[in-house]
Formats: sequence, C-alpha cells, structure tokens
Amino acid sequence: MINPRRTYEADHLDWVAMRQNRSEPARDRVDAHVDRWLPVLPELDRDVEGAVTRMQFLTKHLRRFKEQWLVDFDLQQHEYDTLHALAGRRGAARPGELADDLAIAPASVTGRLETLERRGLIVRTQSTGDRRRVDVELTEAGWQAWREAIGGVGREEHRLLGALAPQERRQLSDLLRRVMLAAEEREQPGGPGEPGG
Repeated sequence: MINPRRTYEADHLDWVAMRQNRSEPARDRVDAHVDRWLPVLPELDRDVEGAVTRMQFLTKHLRRFKEQWLVDFDLQQHEYDTLHALAGRRGAARPGELADDLAIAPASVTGRLETLERRGLIVRTQSTGDRRRVDVELTEAGWQAWREAIGGVGREEHRLLGALAPQERRQLSDLLRRVMLAAEEREQPGGPGEPGG
C-alpha cells in the first residue's frame, strides 16, 4: 500500500534511484508523485496532474534560483522588481507609473526609491516641465545591476528549456498560451464560472 503522507523529499529519492537505473526510460520526480497518488485517487488524470505539478515545480525552481541569484548581487526582490519596472520603461518613469506597474501603493514606491537612490542605482530629479513632478531614472550602475541580475536568471531559463529543440520550445510556448488564455478567461468579469458568464 502506498503511503499518501510521503513527502516530496521521499519522491526525490525515488527519482534519483530511477535516474541511476539506465535500463528504465527517463522519469522525473513528478512521475513518482503521480504513481504515489494514483492508488489513492484512481480517477486522477495522469497527464493533468503531471503537467500542473511540473509547472508548479519549475516555477518554484526558478523563484528559488532568482532569489539566490539576487542575494549574490546584494539585491532584494523588491529592489530588483523596481529596477526591472524602470528598465521596462526604458530607464525613466514617474513614481506613480512605477506604483501602477508594480501594483503597490505610491508610498511604498517612495521608500523603495529612497533606498535605490542611496545605493546609486537611480536618480530622482524635479521635472523641468512641472516642478511638482519627480522623474526617476536608472543610473549606469542601476542599468548594470539590472542587466547582471536578469542575465543570470535568463541563463537558467535557457538552460532548462535547452532540453528542447527550438521547434519544441515554440510548441510548448503555444500550448501554454492556450492554457493561459483559459485561465485569463476565468479571471475576466462575466467569464465562465462568474455570475453572468
């Protein structure tokens, strides 16, 4: 009888053991997870459970990698997010625009900007057109910090997806877009499952 209380760590040990057995086709830790739950939930769709669990695992993996990478660059997540939002606006924005982009309160942006300015990663100046307005710009050091941080994360993303041929990556992206559209449809007012939908 399979114990449903086993942990992902136990599944990982099973996965390592399976990888060492070269006569078996390649299996990952999610295969062990699905095998563990099928006797408990016979109606479990192996493909749905496998796909969703793999997406969750890969998201966690990339999040952990990014967190560690930012620590190595002496950047906190919220600092990186602010630099990233500024870079996405070609290096210059007003604080209100950054608050909208980051979905946070304007007062929170002010605190972030003060810290980044002290570190020499941004500069804040009064707008020449409207003295009440403040403009925020990335400094060269800010651009460099953002490029180095995003470069490491990008390399890890490419390493993972390097397991696929270019055509397979395009196909994966297309398939995930269809799943994403189904999720977005559910989130929209009046979408399936919503009142009036």
